[in-house]
Order: sequence, then C-alpha cells, then structure tokens
Amino acid sequence: MRRTPLRLYMSMSVDGYITGPDDRPGQELGRGGGRLFDWLDDRMSEGINGQVYAEAASTGAVISGRRTFELAKRWNGDHHDGVPINVLTHTIDPDDAPPGSAKFYTDVNACADVAREAAGDRAVLVHGAGAAQALLAAGQLDELELHLVPVLLGGGRRLFEPTGLGHVELEPVRRLEGRNVTHLRYRIAV
Repeated sequence: MRRTPLRLYMSMSVDGYITGPDDRPGQELGRGGGRLFDWLDDRMSEGINGQVYAEAASTGAVISGRRTFELAKRWNGDHHDGVPINVLTHTIDPDDAPPGSAKFYTDVNACADVAREAAGDRAVLVHGAGAAQALLAAGQLDELELHLVPVLLGGGRRLFEPTGLGHVELEPVRRLEGRNVTHLRYRIAV
C-alpha cells in the first residue's frame, strides 16, 4: 500500500531559483521573482494551469518551512479550505501561538506523520526550500511538482543548495505544458 504522498509544489526559474535576489518581508519574492508566478493568472481557467492549481488546492494538509510561513504572513491561519498547516522550525517559542490550524514542529518525521494522517487519501502540499530539504533528508518527501518558468533570474534563493545528500534519482511522472510554464512532476526514487 502506497503512503499518502508529500508533494513539493514550487515555481522555479530555468536556472534553479525560487525567488529573485533580496527576498525579504515587503519583497517576499525578491527582485523579479514575481515572474515565477505569472502562470497563476490562469489559476481559475479550465486549461492546464487551472488544473494544476486545482490539484494543489485539493491537498489535505500543508507542510511549510518557517521562513516561507512568515514571508506568507502565516496565510492568516488558512492556506486553503481550513486544512492543517504544519510548520517545520528549528525552535518553538511557547509564547508564539500560530493562527488558525497552524502548528509548529521541530521533528521532521512527526510533522510528516501528522500531515499524512490529516490528509487521508489526499496529497500533502509542501512549501519552501528548507522544508523540502529537511523532508528529503529524512526520507519523507515523495514527489516534486516543479512549475518551470522560462526565465533566467540570475540570482536569488535556489530550491536545492548543496545538501550533502549526494545523488538522488527522480522518476518522471508527468509533464504538462501550460501558458508560460511547464509543470513537471517527479517521484523520488527509493
């Protein structure tokens, strides 16, 4: 029996950046990084981009890295449809109560287990490079859904900086051509 997949959804430039340079509060996507999300203009369409967006919005739980969670203004406690938001962080401040359904975790495996349980038979949406790297290192990340945008940003934050994980094989699952984006899904080979 296959486990509930933890699936990273990430827009990325052809040169591997998920933000432009200088990503920070007030400039969350970095300089020029908004270009990576132009495909979302079609998110309500019946085309490929709308299909991919609908799939992400039908996931049963979210795992996010702390930095992504904060830059997204904590999604005001609701990422989509009230699904649980599980935030991986290095430390938990007991005086910092996350909003809505969000909860903080320092244990990667516990976070993955709780998210899978909550999602049931739906996939878990993973956000953020830090969360993706931690889940991959723990053997918990199952799939990558990369929204490859035809642009070279030339700098910014990379999805996978050198992690020390060594060689990781990916099995292509699908390729969909949307307007101004190619959606690539890979399964992490075990």
